[in-house]
Amino acid sequence: MNPTRRPRRLRADGVRSLVRETDLSASDLVAPVFVDATADERVPIESMPGHERVPVAEAVPRVEEVLDTGVEAVMVFGIPESKDERGTRAWAEDGVVQAAVRDIAAETDAYVVTDVCLCEYTEHGHCGLIEDEAADDPTLTVRNDETLDLLAKTAVSHAEAGADMVAPSAAMDGMVGAIRTALDDADYDEVPIMSYAAKFASAFYGPFRDAADGAPVFGDRRHYQMDPANGREAMREVALDVKEGADVLMVKPALPYLDVVSAVRREYDHPVAAYNVSGEYAMLHAAAEQGWLDLEEVAFESLLSIKRAGADLILTYFAEDLASRLD
Repeated sequence: MNPTRRPRRLRADGVRSLVRETDLSASDLVAPVFVDATADERVPIESMPGHERVPVAEAVPRVEEVLDTGVEAVMVFGIPESKDERGTRAWAEDGVVQAAVRDIAAETDAYVVTDVCLCEYTEHGHCGLIEDEAADDPTLTVRNDETLDLLAKTAVSHAEAGADMVAPSAAMDGMVGAIRTALDDADYDEVPIMSYAAKFASAFYGPFRDAADGAPVFGDRRHYQMDPANGREAMREVALDVKEGADVLMVKPALPYLDVVSAVRREYDHPVAAYNVSGEYAMLHAAAEQGWLDLEEVAFESLLSIKRAGADLILTYFAEDLASRLD
C-alpha cells in the first residue's frame, strides 16, 4: 500500500523555502568586539581564529567592518590599562569601554550593547568583590550586595558614554534591579537591560577568558554562576530578572542549553537572547581545520538551531562570517 502522506512533497526546490518554519537574518545577530586599552595595534586571539583585540583608536574601524557585513549591533568588551582589587576601571569616565563607546556612538550607526561585569577589571578575575583571605578559601564566593553598587555605577557610566543597551553578566543576585534603579535615577530610563538571566558555570567559556583577559586568578565561579545540571533553577533565575525589570532575557551558553532557551521562550513574552559562546565557536573551527566539518555549514546550522529553539537575537562570533549568506 502506498503512503497517503508524503512529507517529501514539500521538500522540493521552489516550495521548500515557502514552507520553511525558521528564518535567520543578519539583523538577528550581535557581533562581540574586544577593545584593548593596552594595545597599540590589533592583536589576534589565538583560540578564536578570525577575531582580535583592537586598540581604542581602532574601535570605530572595527565596528564599521561589522556594519559592512549587514550586522547592525555590537557588544563591546573591554580590556583595561590596569586592574585593582575593586575593578575601578570598570566605571571610570576614561575607561576603555567608555572611550570606545563614545567614539562608536558618535561616528557609526551601530546599535551598541555593553557588557557590565567586573571580571576583566579586578586583579583576581572574579565578577565582584571578594574577601581578603578568599585566595585560600576553597568555597570562594563574592560579596554579592556590595558588588551591586559597583555594577550599577558601571552601567550608568556606559549609558553616559552612549551605550544603547547594557548587559549585566556578573551573575549577582539583584543586579538587574540595582542597575534599573541606578539608570532611572540618572535619567537613563530609556536604556534597556539585557540580562544574562540564565548564565551557567560552563567549560565553554575558555577562549573568551583568553580574549578578555578575565580568567580567575584562583578558584572558579561555580558559587555564583549556575550549575549546568539545573534547568528549573534557570527558570527561577529568569523570573527574578523579569520581576526586577529586565527587558531582554539571555541564556548563556546557547547550544548546550537549547532546552532552557526553548523554555524561556514558552514562558515569557520578552525578547530572548542566546550567547553562542567562544567555546562553541572554537570547537567548530578546530573540527573544520582538521577537515572533519564544513565550517560555514555547521555554523549556519548551529545558529539556525538556536533561532528555532526560540532565540530572537544571537550573540555570536560567527556574525560577520555568516551575514552575507543570510541576507
